Amino acid sequence: MPVITEIEDLKRIYRRRVPKMFYDYCESGSWTEQTFRDNVSDFDLLRLRQRVAVDMAGRSTKTQMIGEDVSMPVALAPVGMTGMQHADGEILAAKAAEKKGVPFTLSTMSICSIEDVARHTTKPFWFQVYTLKDTDFMERLFQRAHAAKCSAIVITVDLQILGQRHKDIRNGLSAPPKLTPKSVANMMTKVPWGLEMLRTERRQFGNIVGHAKGVSDPSSLSSWTAEAFDPSLDWDRIAEFKRMWGGKVILKGILDADDARRAVDVGADAIIVSNHGGRQLDGALSSIRTLPEIVAAVGDQVEIHLDSGIRSGQDVLKAVAMGAKGTYIGRAFVYGLGAMGQQGVETALDVIHKELDITMALCGKKDINDVDRDILLIDDEFHRWRRNI
Repeated sequence: MPVITEIEDLKRIYRRRVPKMFYDYCESGSWTEQTFRDNVSDFDLLRLRQRVAVDMAGRSTKTQMIGEDVSMPVALAPVGMTGMQHADGEILAAKAAEKKGVPFTLSTMSICSIEDVARHTTKPFWFQVYTLKDTDFMERLFQRAHAAKCSAIVITVDLQILGQRHKDIRNGLSAPPKLTPKSVANMMTKVPWGLEMLRTERRQFGNIVGHAKGVSDPSSLSSWTAEAFDPSLDWDRIAEFKRMWGGKVILKGILDADDARRAVDVGADAIIVSNHGGRQLDGALSSIRTLPEIVAAVGDQVEIHLDSGIRSGQDVLKAVAMGAKGTYIGRAFVYGLGAMGQQGVETALDVIHKELDITMALCGKKDINDVDRDILLIDDEFHRWRRNI
């Protein structure tokens, strides 16, 4: 058993264990990947203020996200094709999240279906949906999420047009993977991954195949996907989805204060400041740089979360200090899942919690709910690209 002290340790194991097309799917952004890189590096522009001689007994990282108790302000983000990173990946990740007391968000483009995850968990999870044209499919998707007792819907609003990710095109990304000489040669070097995938029946998009009209097998999925996303999306359509669901709604993909105000207008329970992990508009600001403007605009009207770039408990603490009520990890938990299955996701969450707890203490805070900008030292470069502070 390797010694795991940081998320990077899991990433190294993950890279050795998972086929290249799925590693590249996780570890890439659109176009030049500038925003993908900035999401991580911009956290370095926020330094921490050390305090001493403060009673640190009885510390707590417990808080709430959209009214739900959480062990720390961290949720597992919706990640497509998680079940190709490890057999039954969504089920394993959901079980790990439940055990560690944090929310799990299932992607519509998951390998394991809503029903699969519900059967293997006892705690309600969140379900992510895209803004698709097919109203009938969307209504049935919401009905299935209700039947699975999902406690919130996360609507992704920044994917009406798909950003280009060069690596996915070059690799011929698909689920199940297309068998080409190149992909077969690579998969032959990933024997444990292959054996696990042979033992499961879940190798295609469980929420789509057999549920969307005209999609009865993986071969018919690509044409459906090309037509499914709605380029004419507007705020009225988002409000319509909210009415269809009828429960708590989180809007994911907000990067601008004006859009944050519109999200408040349609009645969002929370918004996620996110650039889709740098996978959509390359050249957009990192999520952490965008956060202060959005907090200033709507922070007293809606719960604000942050996604994209979180790789450590220190990143979580910095985001909370800048005004986020919660954060999401995507790649960090996928590294753990691909490396060691459910145990790897639990390990990733343990690493992040330990970093969060110790760093919070060294900054002189004993309750995550008391953390604010007082713990930060902010480089002038951090504000360089802002329109408003």
